Amino acid sequence: MQFRSLFRHKMKILFPAAGWFFMQLFASSFAEAEDSKIKVLTAADFSTAIAKNNHFVMFFAPWCTYCQRLEPTWEELAEMLNEPVDSRVNIAKVDCTTDTSLCSEHDVTGYPTLKFFKQGSNAGAKFRGTRDLPSLSTFINEQMNDDPNEDSSSESGSAPENNSGLFELTDDNFHKHIATGSHFVKFYAPWCGHCQKLAPTWNSLAKSFESDPKVRISKIDCTIHDSVCINLEIRSYPTLLWFEDGRKVEKYSGHRNLEDFQAYVQKMLDSKSKSSQKSKQVEEDVPDKASPVLALSTETFESGIEKGITFVKFFAPWCGHCKRLAPTWDELAKKFSENSKIKIAKVDCTLSSSKTLCNTQEVDGFPSLFLYIDGKKVSEYNGSRDLEDLYNFVIKHEIQHDEL
Repeated sequence: MQFRSLFRHKMKILFPAAGWFFMQLFASSFAEAEDSKIKVLTAADFSTAIAKNNHFVMFFAPWCTYCQRLEPTWEELAEMLNEPVDSRVNIAKVDCTTDTSLCSEHDVTGYPTLKFFKQGSNAGAKFRGTRDLPSLSTFINEQMNDDPNEDSSSESGSAPENNSGLFELTDDNFHKHIATGSHFVKFYAPWCGHCQKLAPTWNSLAKSFESDPKVRISKIDCTIHDSVCINLEIRSYPTLLWFEDGRKVEKYSGHRNLEDFQAYVQKMLDSKSKSSQKSKQVEEDVPDKASPVLALSTETFESGIEKGITFVKFFAPWCGHCKRLAPTWDELAKKFSENSKIKIAKVDCTLSSSKTLCNTQEVDGFPSLFLYIDGKKVSEYNGSRDLEDLYNFVIKHEIQHDEL
């Protein structure tokens, strides 16, 4: 009996302590980290903040699982928009367990509730979409676009004007403009602080290559011309992409100063020049005997994919991602070298004998990995480019093919 009494006594002490511990654990997930960029608002400063700037606010509760899942994305959005001092929109949050009256005032009935408040307005526009970065960014674009019905250009389909080497693109002229040659394009939103900081440097970069016919520097406003930006999966601003002959090559991730930009452009142009010289030397499309990968061209493509499974890599020799993939692609070919039903192949889209083929197969970036079964394209691979995942992708289709 003494033991049971002692046990009950200890549990009475332990359970409140455990409850306090778990409450602290929940709260800690939303505690302000020292490096957090999210702006915390309370009843005391909410109205003042809204009066000074546009705000996208998350109303949350620390114990809310959905809020905890959203937190990393909200932090990422804040890093993009809150860092610049002159940003036109702030990413903020309100803890509804401590500011209950403020949340009630804004009709918060569930967590998280996301509302966009335009500067000076106490009426927030509620976000109802998918809580991912592209959807949240698109919503901000919609809210920040002062006149969404405004006709941005009566001649949007015409060729873009050359403004000291800088071309401003639209939904209508984008693809035609980048269809041939080398292009370095900035995808931006006018309200984005990082974009505003970058603008003078981007103008200077365009000016420095104004007389160079080998490259064009451009920009496109994603708040107006969203079709292009959505298709290219632009998830943050600014995004800087390099294109060759209408195809996306890579995303620039270096420092955003004039010297680094100029060095990058020159590197890409030099790489393309060297690749072109090599391509001319192998224009006859002689197969590489040292490689287990089947080299295809316009003339050999149809017969090459006619029977069985053919996994084809469409590439450009100057493409950095293609170079990194090459050894893995060779290893993948070796794994299937004894299987007569499966071929691992490649097409060099820079060869004049293959350019038409790459266009008809709708290759819009390098590398593009398409899988064909008995002459028909059945799938595009978009997963991880490691050997195991590529191998499993082919095996999955082999099993499905054999079951038919």
